[in-house]
Amino acid sequence: MFGLFKKKSEKDKLYEKYQKLTKEAHSLSTTNRKLSDKKVYEAEEVMKEFEKLK
Repeated sequence: MFGLFKKKSEKDKLYEKYQKLTKEAHSLSTTNRKLSDKKVYEAEEVMKEFEKLK
């Protein structure tokens, strides 16, 4: 109840974005390899930003 209005930190936002991109890349890997590779690259860039915040 008390965490209902808690704002997400920048780390949480980046990690969620990373998870979303990797999930999209995995689903695209069976249909379109080029788009899958692009999503993996974007996910790696997000992870680099996440590591900078640590």
